[in-house]
Amino acid sequence: MGNNYDIILIGLVAVFLILRLRSVLGKRTGSEQPPARDPFTPPAPPPSRAGDASQGNDNVVPLPTANAPAPRQSSPTTGPGGIRATVLPTAAAGVAAIRAADPAFEPIGFTGGARAAFTAIVEAFARGDTATLKPLLDSTTYASFEAAIRGRIERNEKAETTLIGFEASDVADAEMQGPNAVVTVRFVSEQINVVRNADSQIVDGNPNEVQKVVDLWTFRRDTTSSDPNWQLVKTESEG
Repeated sequence: MGNNYDIILIGLVAVFLILRLRSVLGKRTGSEQPPARDPFTPPAPPPSRAGDASQGNDNVVPLPTANAPAPRQSSPTTGPGGIRATVLPTAAAGVAAIRAADPAFEPIGFTGGARAAFTAIVEAFARGDTATLKPLLDSTTYASFEAAIRGRIERNEKAETTLIGFEASDVADAEMQGPNAVVTVRFVSEQINVVRNADSQIVDGNPNEVQKVVDLWTFRRDTTSSDPNWQLVKTESEG
C-alpha cells in the first residue's frame, strides 16, 4: 500500500514539473516571430545580381575618362502631351561654351523655364499687363511690346490669346557674347488668337481655330551676375 502512495506522489511531482516547465518555456504554436538578429552581428551581404561589378558595390558609378566620348544629349519629354525638349545640333557648341562659363546651366531644364516665361509673356501681352512684362524683357524688347499695347489701346482693340499647349521647346542656338549667355529656343505651340474692337466684333483671328505657331525667342543672362534670371531680348516667327 505504501508503494502505491509513493507512485502517486512521484506522479504528482512529475505533473507539477511538466506544468512548471510549460509555463516557463511556453507552448510552440507555429506562429512565433523569428528571434531578433543579434545587433553585434553584421548582416549577411545581399545576394549578387547579374551585371554587378566583381566588388558588388551598387553605389559605385564609373567616371568617364579624359578620352571617353561625351555622353549623348538626352531627349526627355514632359507634360501630358509629351513636349519635346532637345538641344539641336546647331546649338551644341554654344551650349558647351555656356556650360564652361556657368557649370550650373542645364539646357533641358532651361527649356522648362523658357516655356513658363513664354506663357507668362504671351498672356501678359494679351492683357496689356506692362508691369508683368517689364522685368522679363530687356529695355529694347519691352519698348516694342509696350508700343504695340499702346497702339491697341488707341484703336480700342482687345486681344485674346489662349495658349492650348506646347509641342516642342528646343534649344535652336546658343552662344557666349562676352560675359553674356545667349540662348534661342524654338517654341512650337498651339494657340487661339483673336482681336476684337470696342463693340466686341472680331477684327482678326478666329475663336474656333487652333493655330500651330512656331516662334524663335532669344534669352540672355550675364553669367558674372548673381542674378539667375534671364531676359527676353528678341522674338521672331518662323514661317
